[in-house]
Amino acid sequence: MDQLKKTNVLKPKRKISLVVSDLSSSGSGRWGGAVRPFLLYKALKKLNYEVEVIGFVPHEQSSDIPPSEIPIITIPAYNYPKFIISINTLIKTIQGNIIYASKLKPTSFGVALIKKFKTRCPVLLDIDDWELSWYGGDDWAYRPSLKQFARDILKPEGALRNPNHPVYLRLTEGLVSQADVITTHTHFMQERFGGVYLPQGKDTTVFDPSQYNPETSRKRYDLADYRVLMFPGAPRPYKGVEDVLMALDQLNESDLRLVIVGGSPYDDYDHQLMEKWGRWIIKLPRLPVSAMPEVVAAAHIVVVPQRDTPAAKAQFPLKLTDAMAMGKPILSTRVGDIPEILGDTGYLVDASSPEQIADKIRWIFQNYQEAIERGKEARKRCMECYSIDKMADILSEVISQL
Repeated sequence: MDQLKKTNVLKPKRKISLVVSDLSSSGSGRWGGAVRPFLLYKALKKLNYEVEVIGFVPHEQSSDIPPSEIPIITIPAYNYPKFIISINTLIKTIQGNIIYASKLKPTSFGVALIKKFKTRCPVLLDIDDWELSWYGGDDWAYRPSLKQFARDILKPEGALRNPNHPVYLRLTEGLVSQADVITTHTHFMQERFGGVYLPQGKDTTVFDPSQYNPETSRKRYDLADYRVLMFPGAPRPYKGVEDVLMALDQLNESDLRLVIVGGSPYDDYDHQLMEKWGRWIIKLPRLPVSAMPEVVAAAHIVVVPQRDTPAAKAQFPLKLTDAMAMGKPILSTRVGDIPEILGDTGYLVDASSPEQIADKIRWIFQNYQEAIERGKEARKRCMECYSIDKMADILSEVISQL
């Protein structure tokens, strides 16, 4: 027995370093800790691992992650050539004996591999986006003239000074095989990069509809006079918000509103939507993660109208699990993994089809009690398949392979 106790005392505790490419307000910090890296953090904590979240923040920005909720370590990031200093600082700061890189980027996976080559520590890679899809995917090519190439390297704002330029993204893709384990959250990404399917999880004890009254929530956010279609995320063209707004034009029912929560941290796209369809839009500010269950409770229908693009196929929309956990009627599109995620618990239409969206909105409100029951089934499905506990179960098996 004494020998067993001595063995347990000497056994080192495994610490995992979650390396995140961008912890700023326009990166993973934009929802205050509700996006993929922090779901991984919560799942790992459930497994009783010691976990540190460490990553870059552009030197002119700051992180929006509440320090009291999720402890993070941020390293100022500069463009090349000064970025080499940032890399060295992050590598020296990493304390984990396992590294979990979030995103297939030089600023996360690339840095993790450097640490691996120096220390032989295992590296897991989580791929939650096809980064090159933002630049045209496999069709993207960099073919500058000699003069342009010189400008891209030598000018202070030259394109190749950006650590996440597509040239570097493509090179990093070629290093995927160097990861000890790959996890990803869609079958599209799994087919492309291999690895273990690790779907998005939601904390269903926090997102619990029994804790909120929809009418009270609507009153609090000045939505009591409307039938609320909610898009609880950052609008971008591939997310299909325009299709919902065109559907509202077709329905032309004065009490319908599309509520957009948070707006876009990337550009002025949501302002463009307001200019064209302002009469149908109510925009709520970006709110703390802790407020999101109450906000989603105010929705009559949550809309996730993804368009059929490579970027959309590569993603598992977090808005789906928000709505599922809160037991809401969900209207979405037949894109990527969405039909499989929802099963029979949501309503599906073809992508880029405002006419079908309009018809389905009308039908849902005409049969709203049935929609409510379907929302309850969505919550059950979320608890069984898409919870933080489910993520933890899969991660337990993944890490045991190391």
